[in-house]
Amino acid sequence: MTTVLIVDDHPLQRYGFRLLLDSIPETDVVGEAAHGAEAVRKTAELRPDVVLMDVRMPGMDGIEATRRITAAGDRSRVLVLTTFDLDEYVHAALRAGASGFLLKDARPDELLAGIRAVADGDAVIAPALTRRLLHEFSHLVPPPSGDPAENPRLNTLTEREREILVAIGKGWNNSEIASHFVVSESTVKTHVGRVLAKIGARDRVQAVIFAYDQGLARPQSE
Repeated sequence: MTTVLIVDDHPLQRYGFRLLLDSIPETDVVGEAAHGAEAVRKTAELRPDVVLMDVRMPGMDGIEATRRITAAGDRSRVLVLTTFDLDEYVHAALRAGASGFLLKDARPDELLAGIRAVADGDAVIAPALTRRLLHEFSHLVPPPSGDPAENPRLNTLTEREREILVAIGKGWNNSEIASHFVVSESTVKTHVGRVLAKIGARDRVQAVIFAYDQGLARPQSE
């Protein structure tokens, strides 16, 4: 069973999420929080598998709360929930250590699948959505600093692994990568796993950020 902490400053929003999650045997809502500081405290106290984190809240916002939760090194993973047209903090939230994010208008099955993915240690953002989001928030992506070749983590990658990292940065899924390089999806999964390990990325979301930071992928790149 996956334990969940719901964080949102709107009581009706929390109620709706709880209503949905309580109807699913595989999830257990262990608590709620109305702002970031409460989220940090309750995460440390309850140690949920997944924290559903709103971004815009009074006092400590979801970004700072995410940063403090992940910095604590506990088992809890953060899934950010945001209103796409309003929030401009997604990139910062991912940098803070969030394992991904979903839109608040996501279908119930998408939310449940996202929770399962995060609880299993995977990233939530689908490749197609990654492309869309990185395009929308491209002004938040800083230009690369220095020569990417000088980055020691990049130097540990083989030529094929670097190509895989670029593909991840473009938002390609395993099927698209396999088709492009004419290899099996199982081979791609092996390459992806090695890339994540070598660059120290927890999941594909962090790999995308790393690729952008190193100038290996840019918005609308093909």
